[in-house]
Amino acid sequence: MTRLRADLVHQAIDMAELERAVSHPSCGAVLLFSGNVRDHHGGRRVVRLCYSAYEPMARQRLLSIVEELEAGGRDARLRLAIVHRLGDVPIGEPSVVIAVASAHREAAYEANRTALERLKREVPIWKRETYEDGEEVWREEEAL
Repeated sequence: MTRLRADLVHQAIDMAELERAVSHPSCGAVLLFSGNVRDHHGGRRVVRLCYSAYEPMARQRLLSIVEELEAGGRDARLRLAIVHRLGDVPIGEPSVVIAVASAHREAAYEANRTALERLKREVPIWKRETYEDGEEVWREEEAL
């Protein structure tokens, strides 16, 4: 079970749980973004992906992002949750899920994208890819 609003987990992310966490009768738009591990990067086949983090700081930064977006959005009903998975994440499974609910879709899309951009820029989470040939590379996150 996650902390629902902002968490780091070491198991599969329960997307339905996050949707329930943000859903509310006053919110007509519920948006889920799932960042899934892909099997390639830069023309190379990826066979393994591992995330690590400075967990206390990462968890606090995730919560700050959630609280700041909820407080500063155009929609006072905006509700947000972010969960990032750590450790080995199999190809095709989500490494991050962001759930947003708001009265209208425009605010939900804006908050979701802003949350992802801030997560990539501000949260101390690192990604190590292992390629088919066995080489491992620590990856810098690319801008959206």
